[in-house]
Amino acid sequence: MPTPLDRLLDLPQAALGVRAARQQQLASNIANADTPHYKARDLDFKSALESAMGGKAGAGGPVELARTSGRHLDAKGTGGAFEQSMKYRTETQSSVDGNTVDMDVERSAFAENSVQYEALLTFISGRLRTMQQAVQGQ
Repeated sequence: MPTPLDRLLDLPQAALGVRAARQQQLASNIANADTPHYKARDLDFKSALESAMGGKAGAGGPVELARTSGRHLDAKGTGGAFEQSMKYRTETQSSVDGNTVDMDVERSAFAENSVQYEALLTFISGRLRTMQQAVQGQ
């Protein structure tokens, strides 16, 4: 059973995980800007957060993959947990090689996500600092 402390940090912790997964996907889009036929994708933050929180949108959170061998790779941490929340970007300008990465859009989304990630870290640090002061009686 989750403690009040767990419940206090559940949402910010889940949001931080979703922001990290989105940052990884945006970096992948940027890295593949010159890859022929690469289709840019982005994370739908709302549905990914609902999934991470135990899913109002899904059936109880991310689907766990069966690992029948110890040599199978774990999908967690690679964006696999949020795969159902990944959406393809709408193409803004046609490309001869079929690539849909628009570097201006990707850079902008990357910078915005970085700022929001930093804001979440600041928020969590403030909460932890407040709890520490309460415990110390200040």
